[in-house]
Amino acid sequence: MEVSRVKLNSNQPRPTKTSGNESLSISGTVERVTFHSEESGFCVLKVVVPAVREEITVVGTIAQVSPGEYVEAEGFWRIDSNYGKQFQATRLVCSTPTSLEGIERYLGSKMVKGVGPHFAKLLVERFGSEIFNVIESDPKVLGEIRGIGEKRIAKITASWHAQVRIREIMVFLHSHGVGTARAVRIYKTYGDEAIEVVRANPYRLASEIRGIGFKTADLLAKSLGIASDSALRARAGVSYVLSELSNKGHCGAEVKTILELGEKLLEIDQLILRDAIDLEIGEGSLIPWEVDGVELIYLSPLYYAELGVATNIARLMRAPSPWREIVAERAIAWIEKKNSISLSLSQREAIELGVKSKVLVITGGPGVGKTTLLNSLIAIISARHQRVLLTAPTGRAAKRMSEATGELAKTIHRTLDFDPATLGFRFNQDNRLECDYLVIDEVSMIDVVLMNKLLSALPEHAGVVFVGDVDQLPSLGPGAVLSDIIESHVVPTVRLTEVFRQAGESMIVRNAHRINSGLLPILDDPGPKNDFYFIEAQDPAAIVERVVRVVTSRIPSRFHLDPISQVQVLTPMNRGGTGARALNESLAAVLSSNSNRITKFGNSFSVGDKVLQVVNNYDKDVFNGDIGIIQEIDLDEEVLSIDFENRRVAYDFGDLDEIVLAYATSIHKSQGSEYPCVVIPLSMSHYSMLDRNILYTALTRAKSLAVIVGDKRALAIAVSNRSSSKRLSGLRQQLTRAI
Repeated sequence: MEVSRVKLNSNQPRPTKTSGNESLSISGTVERVTFHSEESGFCVLKVVVPAVREEITVVGTIAQVSPGEYVEAEGFWRIDSNYGKQFQATRLVCSTPTSLEGIERYLGSKMVKGVGPHFAKLLVERFGSEIFNVIESDPKVLGEIRGIGEKRIAKITASWHAQVRIREIMVFLHSHGVGTARAVRIYKTYGDEAIEVVRANPYRLASEIRGIGFKTADLLAKSLGIASDSALRARAGVSYVLSELSNKGHCGAEVKTILELGEKLLEIDQLILRDAIDLEIGEGSLIPWEVDGVELIYLSPLYYAELGVATNIARLMRAPSPWREIVAERAIAWIEKKNSISLSLSQREAIELGVKSKVLVITGGPGVGKTTLLNSLIAIISARHQRVLLTAPTGRAAKRMSEATGELAKTIHRTLDFDPATLGFRFNQDNRLECDYLVIDEVSMIDVVLMNKLLSALPEHAGVVFVGDVDQLPSLGPGAVLSDIIESHVVPTVRLTEVFRQAGESMIVRNAHRINSGLLPILDDPGPKNDFYFIEAQDPAAIVERVVRVVTSRIPSRFHLDPISQVQVLTPMNRGGTGARALNESLAAVLSSNSNRITKFGNSFSVGDKVLQVVNNYDKDVFNGDIGIIQEIDLDEEVLSIDFENRRVAYDFGDLDEIVLAYATSIHKSQGSEYPCVVIPLSMSHYSMLDRNILYTALTRAKSLAVIVGDKRALAIAVSNRSSSKRLSGLRQQLTRAI
């Protein structure tokens, strides 16, 4: 073990004896960081205290710490039953080291990115104790060291300056109970103004900082002295209630609901909340809007998004069609001859409606000919030299669309050309797409905000086709766009119901339609395509055991499918014994490589693991629901690399709360995706989520094989239950009003 040579100054405090928990002070050099949590800041340090020439254990909380740093601690001595005598720090502050040995260890400890042990030694040899001043005031001279170029200098200086300011911000935030990882994000969001922003309105953090919820912001506000019945807190609470309801899909809420939830959340009088609602309405942050005779309160962005969708659909429907001279009968005969197909009566009627209507909805379940109809319409419109664009909400959905049509399809974000720098789209109402005909697939999973952005970017002359299965789960975000458009009865709609013979040979297709009609699936006949199986198990532990065996052994052996890339477990819930989290742990125990394994934010990752993005990250161009494979974990640079559909994306370890293991995912997260094989566990422990739409959505994600593992009672409940609550939205009414 190395021994510190740092001398204790005569005026520095020495360890003193204490009785009970009487506060005392110690200081010295960090010899070793035994443990440090990036998320909470909790640490266990080995500190050499020169005054007593003794290495002691210090336990406390600090934002950043590295071997070689000088620490000052206030606290008390305690005896741990397992680890013996420790100094429990109630206050722990680090400063940069002053000895050459300490400086070298500090620079080589990954604290300053771009250095490492090799360059740390060279820098100290060249610049000595002045190295920190050099980095601060004249970093260009670092280039005198061989191997240090402009990029490395930029990395070193950026890391150094961030640390200096971060230390100040961390001290402030930690003093008010904010954890380390969140504090770093606050700094990244607000920069040098972070402290001022937090002091002015800590509730901003709940809506602007990923990972900080209202309750955390509320505790911070309390620590800053904001009164529990203040208008600021009440208004923030009202907005939070509406935001939480929007996360459940609602665009608005009744005043009564807001008051009840707000009172429960804040424990303040409803009169204060009523005043807060009025103040927010007066400033335009909330909008009252009557829907079906009931007054709802909207967050203003959601109100204007609904209004925008309706206004844009009306705008497109009113403008003349650029292909209005198409004769449907001739077009149908032409496409049948061209593609050597025979269209059904319903498909012919749909094409006739499609060439007459600038705005059209096509909906229906699996095997009903949506793709054939869509390809026919695209060919007919394209033959008139119209510019056709294809788009879908996710990368996987866009890829499926490309495969089905033979044409390039892009995600909505790429179609509109998202700019991470401005968090906006290059194509918008002021700079519209060069497009005559837009086909939008998987519309059921598009929320009202994104749909408004997309329709706003369409030129007036363009036509649009909304394609999707209205019986699937609605979008993760607010609104029920597809069902609201259909139920408004103002947009021409084609609902395909006839299952074609070839598709009807699939038990996946047949059982999906049975479930959608409220009938139990056929369990004892895999059908000619041998593509649907039910494995009975009742106990949650037995279900998990069978799912793991099916995924890792039986399916690969019999069907020659890769258990990681071609098999997806879809479960109704995230939590519980048969939820996604528990299943991921069990599957990872068999399928994970354990190469360079790391644990961050309660999740364990290794090279080769299948992972799921759980939030939109516009900077990285990855979105909620995207699935990738971990390609590399760099322990030195603390960077993890993930492949998303042949595109590598790098994650700092501090951002790994954006991803979770994805051997198993919730059914909600599977929207817009299709997998060669899906395995669906069904347990009575899923009772609250046993619903027809959920089961139907899961089954229709399977392309060639579906396996349900579980309890027949749970299956029967799911098929019979259609309890999904109606989302509160006003798009139907807005459409009726606009058209």
